[in-house]
Amino acid sequence: MFLPTTKAELTKLGWQQLDVILVSGDSYIDSPYIGVAVIGKVLQRAGFRVGIIAQPDVTGGDDMTRLGEPALFWGVTGGSVDSMVANYTASNKRRKQDDYTPGGRNTLRPDRATLIYSNLIRQHFKNTAPIVLG
Repeated sequence: MFLPTTKAELTKLGWQQLDVILVSGDSYIDSPYIGVAVIGKVLQRAGFRVGIIAQPDVTGGDDMTRLGEPALFWGVTGGSVDSMVANYTASNKRRKQDDYTPGGRNTLRPDRATLIYSNLIRQHFKNTAPIVLG
């Protein structure tokens, strides 16, 4: 079973609120090779209601607020590869592609993604559940 990524998927499962929302700089691929998918599945098997927000749009709050607020915590990661490593070469040149983004476009993962995502959460949910970074 895929982890829910939209409000419609939550409704289909009969869930009102998630326990944990994972935010990732990668696109959501349900694979044992993608860390956020593995963590989500482990939490789900432990009985938690888990949802994923993959590569949220950082220019507004629509993506970050689409699943509501979690009951327990937010899990935030820049993705399988640190956002700065994913976006720049060793000689500080912008990378042309991102292997963890559909179509390989390197335009959806912001620099310092964990900080950006955490600030978006705090901006849209003032007194929210704790934010766990990883």
